[in-house]
Amino acid sequence: MTSQPDSASIEPTELPNPLIPGFNPDPSCILVDGTYYAVTSTFEYLPALPVYRSTDFATWEHIGNVATREEQVGIAGTPSTAGVWAPTLRYHDGLYHVIVTVAAGARGCVVFTATDPAGPWSEGLGLDGIQGIDPDLAWDENGTAYVTYSGLEMDGTRVIAHHGILQARVDLTTGEVLEKPRELWSGTGLTAPEAPHLYRRDGFWYLMIAEGGTGYGHSVSIARGRSAEGPFEGAPHNPILSASGTDRRVQCTGHADLVRGPDGRDLFVLLGTRTAGRTSPLGRETYVTAVDWADGWPYAAPVPYNPRSESVEEYFEFTDTTALADPGWLAVGRTPESVASLDERPGYLTLRADSGGIDSFRPDFVGRRQRHVTSTVSARVDPADGRGGLGIRLDENFTIGVVAERSPTGRGTRVTARASMPTLLNSWSTEVPDDEVVLRITTLAPASCDPQWLPSGDLIRLSVVDGTGVEKRVTEFDGRVWSVETAVPFTGRVIGMFAEEGTVRFADFGYHGAAGT
Repeated sequence: MTSQPDSASIEPTELPNPLIPGFNPDPSCILVDGTYYAVTSTFEYLPALPVYRSTDFATWEHIGNVATREEQVGIAGTPSTAGVWAPTLRYHDGLYHVIVTVAAGARGCVVFTATDPAGPWSEGLGLDGIQGIDPDLAWDENGTAYVTYSGLEMDGTRVIAHHGILQARVDLTTGEVLEKPRELWSGTGLTAPEAPHLYRRDGFWYLMIAEGGTGYGHSVSIARGRSAEGPFEGAPHNPILSASGTDRRVQCTGHADLVRGPDGRDLFVLLGTRTAGRTSPLGRETYVTAVDWADGWPYAAPVPYNPRSESVEEYFEFTDTTALADPGWLAVGRTPESVASLDERPGYLTLRADSGGIDSFRPDFVGRRQRHVTSTVSARVDPADGRGGLGIRLDENFTIGVVAERSPTGRGTRVTARASMPTLLNSWSTEVPDDEVVLRITTLAPASCDPQWLPSGDLIRLSVVDGTGVEKRVTEFDGRVWSVETAVPFTGRVIGMFAEEGTVRFADFGYHGAAGT
């Protein structure tokens, strides 16, 4: 009998945490020939399922996306927070596999494959007999493929019934489900058993799941058995990871995947939220924590907060017509290339208000993940033929925007700042004499704010820079409403450009993220 480690005594990894910052929930991670790959959820956004690569597990490069066309996932009409949920990434017999559920969409459970994780990926094979979410893919020693998943019956985004963790053998050539799904171990009795992952190790099969819901009760639990089909016995110290009831900076920890780290030690890659004040503005991000084993069971360290020590600068002039090929651009229900034009006017990104502004169901909007609590985003805007600007989107009901349009006097530009939530819209306006203006959105962590300002969330500042380079603050306010606690629970902030009337042109888009935030 070996002694069981106290999870508080396990030294946390010195890797940066969040590992992949910003809206990057439900991570799945693998190690193939010395290189790590990770995939996360995207919900209603396209391109879907970002693929990240690292050789040291510290620095991650966004190398592509699994679904680069709407037809691969079929989310053109899915509601916000539905769509592409909780992928599992696996490698088997020379082929990369991503299995995922498209919630409230026609495709259901889909398996994509590729020989190179950077893409291109296949059109996707549907598994019509898998009715649920968070599918996992595993193979036994005979090459039999198993899909293990959370058995939800849903009507759109509404859960009708929960059948716990289910499993079935599948044929990955035809998409046929080969048997009636069986019930497996479904946790310790906490709510919402989901996110199963199946592993084979030292003669046992391990079934790791999330339970407790994706909020502050989120937890990781594990069981083991001698067969991939069970029966499974739960660990005596379940849940093996949770931040519930603690005051840790990283909360909502769960939905974990297991991978061997660069130093040979096992790691959990998982989702979590970091608080800024009393709320989590950036949404669910990808984190990592260390794992030790004793008596055949894993023991996880509390998830440390270790923000990166370097700042991030991104700048897009839009002089290159391939600028939107950068895999970090996002649009809602459509690809960025189908929303914006880079060749209509050289040096500008052009948006036409065909569907509506940032608060519409399918906005004419292209943006990028906000990855730092303290950040600045700016763009030069020409509103000669329309109205539009910079905005932060959580969904169509929770938005922030700073909007430029021609002044009613016919001279200069009117700039209006807006903060929108259900049943409430606040706006503030100012005038500047220039035909083109630089709009700017700045977010500040509570600790960096004026001591007289004690926000419950981050501080959000909306401003305009005139032709002389002088910044004029239009408004600022507490950002706590635009967080996962009060707005949407699944996604996070996406910040970018939108048009809400006519045609609007943008240039010099820049993102700055401050080190340590």
